[in-house]
Amino acid sequence: MILEIKNHFLDLIKDYDFENEQITIKAKPLSATEAIGNPEHDDYPIQKGKEALMQAEFKGSYGQAFTDMYGDFEGSLSEILNMDIDNNYRRAILISTINAVMRNLGHVNQTVHCKDNDPVICSQKLVTYVKDNYGSPKITLIGLQPRMLEHLTKDFEIRVNDMDNDFIGKTKFGIQIDPPEKTKENIDWCDLIIATGTTVINDTITSLNNNKPIVYFGVTISGTAKLLGLTDFCSEST
Repeated sequence: MILEIKNHFLDLIKDYDFENEQITIKAKPLSATEAIGNPEHDDYPIQKGKEALMQAEFKGSYGQAFTDMYGDFEGSLSEILNMDIDNNYRRAILISTINAVMRNLGHVNQTVHCKDNDPVICSQKLVTYVKDNYGSPKITLIGLQPRMLEHLTKDFEIRVNDMDNDFIGKTKFGIQIDPPEKTKENIDWCDLIIATGTTVINDTITSLNNNKPIVYFGVTISGTAKLLGLTDFCSEST
């Protein structure tokens, strides 16, 4: 899928005659405080040092992407489009860049992560969103987002898959966190998949295609969702 995303982005760049311009993209990993402020809860993965937010800047517009492989980068759009997108670091560069460019062009408007108590508000709104659009589905949550799990469990049957060994096998809010090996089983069981946008970074997004409705959450997938026509939810990002 990453090649499909890259090709869609290349078409967009051509539409705006950007492909031959030397436009600088800077990406850097943000600290936990820079990324999410000071929320009341302390169980978000970024606070545990498991991942970081890469931030790209394009003509004063910012785009972010979560990744577990991060570092600085500075180059042109053509360099990014010509590089081999073969690991999480390079995918984070591409995806954060897509978010920044599409934000600058006005195609998306939520590409910077929410802060402080906003994840709680977002999770409460997600419950309402699911009820309004899907009724009372059985849900498989791909990627543990603690506040979303906390609020979704109050109204829906839910299963959770995560890749973090620190979470797998443990119980959170009464729900056991399952390993990646149980993803297919849990997807077959559910009526609705709610998946972290970082599936586009770790290249597991293709494994979610099971003819079930999917809602992706988080700023990471904002630009990609627009390019590919995917359903995404991220109510409090800016």
